[in-house]
Amino acid sequence: MMRRQRAAQWVIAVPMMILALATIYPMLFALNVSLKDRKGYVLDRLGVTQTFNVQNFADAWTNASMGRYFANTIIVTVISVALLLVLASMCGYALSHLAFRGSKVAFLIILAMMMIPFQVIMVPTIKVLSSMGLIDTFPGLIIAYVAQYLPFTVYFMTSYYSGIPREMTEAARVDGNGLFGVWWRIMVPSGKPALISMGILNALFIWNDILIALLLMQSPEKRTVMVGVSTLRGQYPDNVPTYIAGVMLTVLPIIIVYLVFQRQITAGVTAGATKG
Repeated sequence: MMRRQRAAQWVIAVPMMILALATIYPMLFALNVSLKDRKGYVLDRLGVTQTFNVQNFADAWTNASMGRYFANTIIVTVISVALLLVLASMCGYALSHLAFRGSKVAFLIILAMMMIPFQVIMVPTIKVLSSMGLIDTFPGLIIAYVAQYLPFTVYFMTSYYSGIPREMTEAARVDGNGLFGVWWRIMVPSGKPALISMGILNALFIWNDILIALLLMQSPEKRTVMVGVSTLRGQYPDNVPTYIAGVMLTVLPIIIVYLVFQRQITAGVTAGATKG
């Protein structure tokens, strides 16, 4: 019996280890390339670096204005995520606990919006924002991000809030709280795991985006970090290590955020799936 259990564990563990190595290897390979000098990369592209040339990171940061791109991305990400969480939390509360005409239809429309990729609505979105004078502006980019990621966030918060007993909200109403009071005092604290999870995931989505930012932000000084790092390839066509160093700089914050908040992400997604 014990041998069978061990064999079953190995059957599961071996594919998982192979998958983990396949995921980690590209990062290690990119880090190795970013630490090479130009000559070392040309002579031996696959070998382990012998130079540990950290100057590549300094060149990518200073010469490509990465500091400005990081600041732009942080501003857009923080404001977009804050709006997403507030709007999604309110909508989730309304759709899960407030009985009003058309609530089921509204929820179905949100589900349908989740199935529409951005490429389908790309041209109408640009035309609408252009008519409002919001092209090449941070507010326009923030609106585009909120519109793109709001349906999924609303769906997730609605599913999570559906698991909260209605007796809690009804008791809060009896105690004299209005709709806003119930949302702020009951729904927000109760939905903290889901809000944290959605905040982190949406931040990662926005940080990694390149298509929306590339279409809407035309001025070089207003680029986001992913658009900025894509221009490094043109600046350093014959210096791959410097380009890869710029890529590593953009990926590092994502790795740090995931390592720090991986438990919150897992707990929030699991709780949302269970309560939904």
